[in-house]
Amino acid sequence: MPRQKAQQKTHTPAPSIKIIPLGGIGEIGKNMTVIEFENDIIVIDAGMMFPREEMLGVDYVIADTAYLQKNAQKIKGIFFTHGHEDHIGGVPYVLQALKNVPLYGSTLTMALIEAKLTEHPGVEPEIHVVKNGDKIKAGVFTIEYIHVSHSIDDAMALAITTPIGTILHTGDFKIDLTPACGEVMELSRFAELGKKGVLALMSDSTNAERPGFTMSESQVGETFVNYFRQAKGRIVVASFASNVHRIQQVIDVARIFNRKICLSGRSMIKIVNVTRELGYLNVDDDMLVSFDELKKLRDNQVVILTTGSQGETMSGLVRMATGQHAKLSVKEGDLVIISASPIPGNERYVSDVINMLYRKGASVINDSVDMVHVSGHACEEELKLMLSLVKPKFFIPVHGEYRHLYKHAALAEKMGIKKKNIFIPEIGSVIELNRKVGVQKDTVQSGSVLIDGLGVGDVGNVVLRDRKQLSSDGLFIIVVTTSSETGELLSTPDIVSRGFVYMKESEDLLDHARDLVVNIIDHCNASGLSDWSTLKSSIKKEISNYLYDMTQRSPMILPIIIEV
Repeated sequence: MPRQKAQQKTHTPAPSIKIIPLGGIGEIGKNMTVIEFENDIIVIDAGMMFPREEMLGVDYVIADTAYLQKNAQKIKGIFFTHGHEDHIGGVPYVLQALKNVPLYGSTLTMALIEAKLTEHPGVEPEIHVVKNGDKIKAGVFTIEYIHVSHSIDDAMALAITTPIGTILHTGDFKIDLTPACGEVMELSRFAELGKKGVLALMSDSTNAERPGFTMSESQVGETFVNYFRQAKGRIVVASFASNVHRIQQVIDVARIFNRKICLSGRSMIKIVNVTRELGYLNVDDDMLVSFDELKKLRDNQVVILTTGSQGETMSGLVRMATGQHAKLSVKEGDLVIISASPIPGNERYVSDVINMLYRKGASVINDSVDMVHVSGHACEEELKLMLSLVKPKFFIPVHGEYRHLYKHAALAEKMGIKKKNIFIPEIGSVIELNRKVGVQKDTVQSGSVLIDGLGVGDVGNVVLRDRKQLSSDGLFIIVVTTSSETGELLSTPDIVSRGFVYMKESEDLLDHARDLVVNIIDHCNASGLSDWSTLKSSIKKEISNYLYDMTQRSPMILPIIIEV
């Protein structure tokens, strides 16, 4: 009897979950993360980021959503952790690319998003308001919202149940046992999830370099009391408009010392109005005064609550310091409290505005002088506590520059998580996990989309390079009028210099440049190479070399050829 061949066993690949960060990794801001399982995708946050110094003229930056656009039919919703701009600021632009995607978030978060969308007519998404403990079914995923402490009300962590295990995303958090507003975060729920088993923890890394615990928000209020008691003149407090807890503390202390509140800055006014309507901010109508009503009050009866803690050019504080504000100006005797830390990259702008304030005769207090600001992010001991409660199999640090992610990963290893199960991600990298193993492989299209005015993504590297060249070396325009029949010059070339040299003092340089242009055109005509592209290329090359030899500068050369 012939022996039968043994049947070959076929191994079906173990199901896996994909975690793809599109922003908020290796940077501060534009937070956005994709969770994908087979034909279902959910997105966590859609934030924006302030432009870097070299991004000349750019208003802000959002994540590249090309991967989401390609897989739009899989997306079950965007789930928001809280209402700060680095988590919701990109929503209007993301929704222009992704139509009909439902949005989920807490009451305050969604109210801030709706207020933002009023400035973008035509974008009308399906909005769902959730509260602590709610569980949302989205395809194969179930998303549970868990209250955490942060520097804004209604901040949430997300526990995402998937077919292969639970993924816990902390959002931005700190463990504040005496919060200025709201309730203490639900540490017990994190412990319960840890006992049941958590496949992966994605945790806020912003303060991973800082030892100890983050100070409580309530301590800022105590510092305010001391300065309000001492102040003889007006008090100006600059803070993030979205830091509702801080705004409430300013209002509470102002009430103690019988001071009225005047709001300055568009976003400050908008957020105060929204949070008052929702009941998150407690302030009596008679405490709020307009710019015109300030004139009727003595200086020691006034608090001006304004934007500008980051030195933003058009913010209320900067316009008051430079005299460009229509109604207010900083004056001698004012006490200015800058109640925020500079975002990395904004240090110089904050320093500049502090110098301007001192020139005006004001006194300035910021977080380098006294405790007028505390972070909303967990420090090392709080991060260790989160790791010990959750006990994840896999760990992925998020929200921070690379050094923050690295420190957080090292901390997780100290806490007993195996090094092979810790992933320091890059933007666009695909982290693939199953119940047993995880790998970081492949990448998807990712990066930054620049917002400039009404333009979304139309400013790229080439435009930025041109702007940088224009800002550093200026513009050199050469206008040439030629005969359409013979190609010969009909008049002396005209030259216009902007931001390069002062024309009245550089006549020899300009005359020689004109002579060079004439020679180039004569040579091209003699060689039979008088087409526009050849002429422009030759003029740019020769004039660029000449100007650099004479000035060691490289202005943008713009030849304009007119045929008559």
